[in-house]
Amino acid sequence: MTPNKEDYLKAIYKLGGMEELVGNKQIAEALQIAPASVTEMLGKLKREGLIHYEPYKGSRLTSEGIRSAILLVRGHRLWEVFLMRHLGYSWSEAHEDAELLEHITPSRLTARLDQFLNYPAYCPHGSAIPHPDGHITLMPLQALIHLSTGTESHIRRVTEETELLDYLQESGIVIGSSVRIIEAAPYEGPFTLDLEGRRVQISYKAASQIFVDKVENL
Repeated sequence: MTPNKEDYLKAIYKLGGMEELVGNKQIAEALQIAPASVTEMLGKLKREGLIHYEPYKGSRLTSEGIRSAILLVRGHRLWEVFLMRHLGYSWSEAHEDAELLEHITPSRLTARLDQFLNYPAYCPHGSAIPHPDGHITLMPLQALIHLSTGTESHIRRVTEETELLDYLQESGIVIGSSVRIIEAAPYEGPFTLDLEGRRVQISYKAASQIFVDKVENL
């Protein structure tokens, strides 16, 4: 299977395509490509038995498509753990090179890598690493923008986008850090945070891509 096809399967998986139909527009936005290209590729994936595709409704992974997507996601996230833990990669560097390594990592190597790393549950960015059977351990999280001002929580996951990862790392944001919103400017303005006792300001867009432990608002 080509890396391009694998990218489609992974995108559909991450958009919830194990259980529900994923629209062409969602896939196009996730892969940052033209919608017309999506329609053509989905036809190929359907003919290969990797997706169920309903025109004007969306796509869902078949059992074979799920197996392929799980192997990709497992490989990607395990490589991220390895690259950061053992080779000193940054957040964005690990993500970029894992994008390449995931396409050349067979299931045997993925299993050995998992064992070598002592079976991590999450990647360095906080995303759950699927078990071989597809099961994942999810934490109840909420976007930082939904945390009430003055309420303390802990950062557990960030969206894996290269520019965002560099921006967050430069701001000193680390998985597990305690965080409290000091001020949220109106009209999607910047957020001023207390991050482990440091005062940090980040954009609304960045704050929407940071996920923290879910806290019931009083």
